[in-house]
Amino acid sequence: MKPNQYLKEKQIQWALNQELELRGSDGDRGVRAYTSTVDENLFEPLSDEAREQISSGDGGELEAKGEQRSRMQAVHSSSALPVNIFQYWQRNGDLDAITSACGFCRLGSSPSAELKFEKKFPIFENARKHPNLDVAFVNKPGSRYRFFAVESKFTETYGGRSHGGLKPIYLRDHSIWRGLPNLRKLASVISPADDQFDHLHAAQLIKHILGLSRVSGGKDRFRLLYLWNDVFGGEGIQHRKEIDRFMEIAKQDGVRFQALTCQDLILRLADKQREDHPEYIRYLVDRYL
Repeated sequence: MKPNQYLKEKQIQWALNQELELRGSDGDRGVRAYTSTVDENLFEPLSDEAREQISSGDGGELEAKGEQRSRMQAVHSSSALPVNIFQYWQRNGDLDAITSACGFCRLGSSPSAELKFEKKFPIFENARKHPNLDVAFVNKPGSRYRFFAVESKFTETYGGRSHGGLKPIYLRDHSIWRGLPNLRKLASVISPADDQFDHLHAAQLIKHILGLSRVSGGKDRFRLLYLWNDVFGGEGIQHRKEIDRFMEIAKQDGVRFQALTCQDLILRLADKQREDHPEYIRYLVDRYL
């Protein structure tokens, strides 16, 4: 079974174990892999704050028309995954627990002031769309880093669908690449088409770095985490190699880019937080491990 199919089927079986009624993506059309409501697909109901932030993003994750389900209703949704992991801490305000588990900082240092979903980091102010980070921690004044950012992936890295390269417009403005010669070299190779990376969406990560660098005030004022779901077999091995290649290039430019599997993050949380947050930990372990 292909990794993408396996991950989706595993989520379907999780939902059936919860006795959730699954539906097709549009009424009875398609595989029954969509919950009746968004909240059924989440550990806890979507808060007003999170709903507003996600709705303001460009992904349309909550949009639904007629009998068509929203993307976040899919049990294999890549937008439901970060909500299930991060909204809990946004609501209770204990951001130190999750930022330290992500490897951004030491437990107890508490640099973050707030957490936002789908925060935009413009590269060009007049552009119609801007890079949207799945999760962004806005840090307190005086902190070394202005932002901790997370780009999260679930099944889409193994979907067999080609992702786009970097549009040539990004290479025409030399000012946005200041201090990033190695990433710019990579960008020129994957523009306009990317035939270098099969699983890692390198062009998207480059745009995140450019936006974060611009808004933060420099490449040394943010940390970016790539959070992904690991799988066994050749596709998983290839994905890891691509991550390592990108990480090395970012490191050469002094960018604090790091990678962590969803499985490792959940295990870190379980190790430190099970006693105080048992229901949350049980949900993540049962669903995603």
